[in-house]
Amino acid sequence: MNTSLPTPLRLYLIRHGETEWSLDRRHTGRTDIPLTTNGESEARELGQHLRDIQFAHVLTSPLKRAQQTCALVGLDQVPAMEPDLVEWDYGDYEGKQSVNIRQERPDWNVFRDGCPHGEMPTQIADRADRLLARLRTLKGNIALFSHGQFGGVLAARWIGLAVIEAQHFPLGTASISIFAFDSHHPTVPTIALWNAAAAHALWNAATAHA
Repeated sequence: MNTSLPTPLRLYLIRHGETEWSLDRRHTGRTDIPLTTNGESEARELGQHLRDIQFAHVLTSPLKRAQQTCALVGLDQVPAMEPDLVEWDYGDYEGKQSVNIRQERPDWNVFRDGCPHGEMPTQIADRADRLLARLRTLKGNIALFSHGQFGGVLAARWIGLAVIEAQHFPLGTASISIFAFDSHHPTVPTIALWNAAAAHALWNAATAHA
C-alpha cells in the first residue's frame, strides 16, 4: 500500500534569456524577437541547475524568446504552450523605453496605469489569476517559462497582492524564482526564491524543493 503524500505544488518561474530589446531596456510585449547569443548562453547555463529537478509539467509562453529559453535549458519533458504566460501587451508603448514614455507622462507606472491600446492592470490581474487558479489544481514541480513584468504580476497575485505591488518584483534575464507554500502553514503561499541568476546563488533552486 502506497502511503506517500502527493508532492506539494512548487512553481519555478523562469524568465527568458537576454534579447536585443531587453538589453536596451525597451518594453517587449508581443513583438516576437529571438534571444541574443548571450541570451542563449544564459539559458544553457540555467539548464545546468534545473535538469536534476523532476518536473511534473513544463509550460512556456508561445513567444519565441521564452520557447528558445525552454529548449536551451533542456528539460526532459515536452513543453506545453500556455498563452496566459505571454508578456504584458504594451500597446502604444511597445518597443519604447520607460524614460521616453515619462517624457510625455512623468508619473507613468505600467503596474498602475497600464498601456494605451494594450493591457490594463485589471486585465493583467485577471489573466494571472486565471492561470494561477489552473496551476493550483496541480501537484509537484511546475516549470513556467515566461517574461519579466508578467512574472512580477504573477508573484504579486500568488501571495494575494494588488498588481501595483509587482513593481517590487523585478526580474533579470534568465532568472529563476520559486513560488511555494509555507511548510508550517500549507495554505499560505510564499516566495521561496526570487530572481536568482545562474551565475550566483542558483544552486538553491536545486535544494529548495527537497
